[in-house]
Amino acid sequence: MSGLPAETVVRARALLPSLSPAEQRVAQVIIDEAATAARLTITELAERARSSETTVIRFCRAMGFAGYPGLRLALAAEAGRASSSDDADPPVSSDISESDDLDQVVKKIAFADARAVEETASQIDVAVLGQVVDVVAGARRVDIYGVGASAFVAADFQQKLHRIGRISYAWSDMHLALTSAALLDERDVAFGISHTGTTVDTIEAFAQAGRNGARTVALTNFPRSPITRVADLVLTTAARETTFRSGATASRLAQLTVIDCVFVGVAQRTYQQTRVALDATYAAVSGRRVRTDRRRG
Repeated sequence: MSGLPAETVVRARALLPSLSPAEQRVAQVIIDEAATAARLTITELAERARSSETTVIRFCRAMGFAGYPGLRLALAAEAGRASSSDDADPPVSSDISESDDLDQVVKKIAFADARAVEETASQIDVAVLGQVVDVVAGARRVDIYGVGASAFVAADFQQKLHRIGRISYAWSDMHLALTSAALLDERDVAFGISHTGTTVDTIEAFAQAGRNGARTVALTNFPRSPITRVADLVLTTAARETTFRSGATASRLAQLTVIDCVFVGVAQRTYQQTRVALDATYAAVSGRRVRTDRRRG
C-alpha cells in the first residue's frame, strides 16, 4: 500500500472502538509503542498483544494494509519522523497527573489541543470535503444537529453560514431537531456532529432527515461509529481522550477546524454573494462597537 489518508497511530486510535477485543489489544500496542512495534516481527507483536498472528493480519486489513509488512513499514517511517522532531522539541505528554503544577497543566493542554488540530488537518479526506462543500453550497437550507459540547460547534457553524446568507439552523433540543428533520427533503442538508458517533439524540434526528431525502453529513472522531451508518458523507476529526476528559476540549477544537474548512470552502464557491453578505452584516453591527482613538499615545 502506498500510504493512508491518516497517520497510522491516528487511524488506529480512530478505529479502536469498532475493533474486536483481540484486535483492540493489537491496536493498543501500536498506539502506545509505535516505535517499538515497528521493530517487532508479526509473531512478537501477536505475543505482546496477547493475541494471534491471524488477529494481527485482521487488524492490518482493518487499517487498510494488505498485510503486516505494510503496517510495519508505515510505523517505521512515522517513528523516523517522530525521532527527528523530538530532537528539536522534547515530547510532551497530554496526560495530566495529580502532581503536575499549573505550568505543566498549561503545556499539556496546549500540546493536546495543538495535536488535535494538526492530526485532524493531516487526515481530512479532501475529496470528501469537496463533496460536502458542494452539497452545503447548493442546499436550500442546512440543519445542524449536536448536543453537549458538539452543540457549541453546531451553533458556531450555523452562525458562520447565516453570516454569509445561507439559510441554516442549529438544533440541540431533540424534540425541535426531530421536528426540523421531518420538514427536510432532497433540497436540504442535515449535518450531524458527534465526537463519539454514538449520541442517540443526534443520530435519531440525523437519520430522520435522511429518510426524508436530505443529504446527510456526519462529523465524528470515529469513522466506523453508528452515526456513519446513516450518513451519505463522513468527515472525521483526530482528537484523543486525555485525563479529566480534557479531550472534550480538544475534540471541540478539532471539530471547529473541520467546520472552518467547510465554511471557507462554501464561501469560496459563493464568493460574490459571500462578499455582499459579509459587507452587509459588518455594517449592521459596526455601530455596536466602542469607538477608540488610536491616535492617543
